[in-house]
Amino acid sequence: MSVSHVAGAFPSPPGGFAPAPPQSTRRNTELLLILAAIGITLVSLMLVEVSQEQTLTWDLAKYGLTYAGMFLVAHLAVRRFAPYADPLLLPIVALLNGLGLVLIHRLDLADQENALFMGNPIPSPDANQQILWTALAIAGFVAVLVLLHDYRLLARYSYTLGLIGLVALAIPALLPSSLSEVNGAKIWIRLPGFSIQPGEFSKILLIIFFASVLVAKRDLFTTAGKHFLGMDFPRARDLGPILAAWILSIGVMVFEKDLGTSLLLFTTVLVMLYIATERVGWLLIGFGLLAVGFFFAYQMFGHVRVRVQTWLDPFGDYANTGYQISQSLFGMATGGVGGTGLGSGRPAQVPFAKTDFIVAAIGEELGLIGLAAILLLFLVLIVRGLRTALAVRDSFGKLLAAGLSFTLAIQIFVVVGGVTKLIPLTGLTTPFVSYGGSSLLANYLLLALLMKISHAAREPVLPRKKPAPPIADAQTEMMGRE
Repeated sequence: MSVSHVAGAFPSPPGGFAPAPPQSTRRNTELLLILAAIGITLVSLMLVEVSQEQTLTWDLAKYGLTYAGMFLVAHLAVRRFAPYADPLLLPIVALLNGLGLVLIHRLDLADQENALFMGNPIPSPDANQQILWTALAIAGFVAVLVLLHDYRLLARYSYTLGLIGLVALAIPALLPSSLSEVNGAKIWIRLPGFSIQPGEFSKILLIIFFASVLVAKRDLFTTAGKHFLGMDFPRARDLGPILAAWILSIGVMVFEKDLGTSLLLFTTVLVMLYIATERVGWLLIGFGLLAVGFFFAYQMFGHVRVRVQTWLDPFGDYANTGYQISQSLFGMATGGVGGTGLGSGRPAQVPFAKTDFIVAAIGEELGLIGLAAILLLFLVLIVRGLRTALAVRDSFGKLLAAGLSFTLAIQIFVVVGGVTKLIPLTGLTTPFVSYGGSSLLANYLLLALLMKISHAAREPVLPRKKPAPPIADAQTEMMGRE
């Protein structure tokens, strides 16, 4: 037997194993899921058309083809600029956006029917505007993927971004009511032919700011102060950030009459602070400040008292302040478990059904089963965002992904809680589903940031090229003769 046949005669590959196969980007999985979302949206549009019009109209082709084209473009952008991103994020958003378009189109048909019955001019369909806003939102989504090569660059400009977020949040409070107030809330900038809700973008900028500050000052926030009831509470001189967030949220509630944004901002900062420090004491102090703030706001401001009293007894002033939530409850009770079917209910009876109360339209026509399925989609989206926060390697990315994911979770809780009378109404919209340009654009920018962080978390680390060893250190190989 020659030496070459002896086990171990030839060196094994480095590490003793064959090289690992290249990691799959799973973009084909994403494409298949997007095609499934397109199919569900097209079928839903057909059901609405058949139920309402008893025939199929050109709107089906217009909305369906435009919707399909936009998300295929978004998929190609992800395939090119974030190939290792989570393959579930974009398809889930595509399905949510598509179902929102279906419901808005369905409510448009109801508005047209009511206008014909009353002899009024037929209103222009809001679904056309929603398609335009979706196109602009996807353009912003693609722009972030292309231009933001490394999300960690945002930490360098965190103070500038935080200042821009504060200014944008404060502008509506400083403008006269004619340019900023809609339905009692001063949260808009209204110009001729154009309006925008800057608070939707401020929340993203402030999350970036707080993520950067919490990472840079983490040692300060984790310093223990008083030890009480088995918990470590922070020192009094370290409470600056949470007090600043509390003052900001109370200011929004007082001057802009916006309970939803106030609750969203403060709770998101509080959760990020807990993630950064892992100290329950911060949560107790935060919720204590929140309770104190809402108590004094209830005592001092009429619009807060109206919201709370309507929540406690919506039928007490049914024809006025309680009409909206009462109609919402009636609609969801009509839907029951299985729903009335797309196009077969009366969701247009609820005021602002396309924006604040689109959850009520879902509950009426898709029932408890349909509403639970949509909430499950949101749950998967949020969980995948949190998994990204766990997987990414740097602390800034962890806090940023967690903050962006939790702000979606808090917003869904506040919206569904308000519509179902679990908590007082707040005026927030359902992400990716409700009608509205500012919310849609801001949430697609949020999605793009999550995709970039997910790409960085899942991207394989390329092995460094090692220089050839000196000849004195090279392995000795035994050669044999055949």
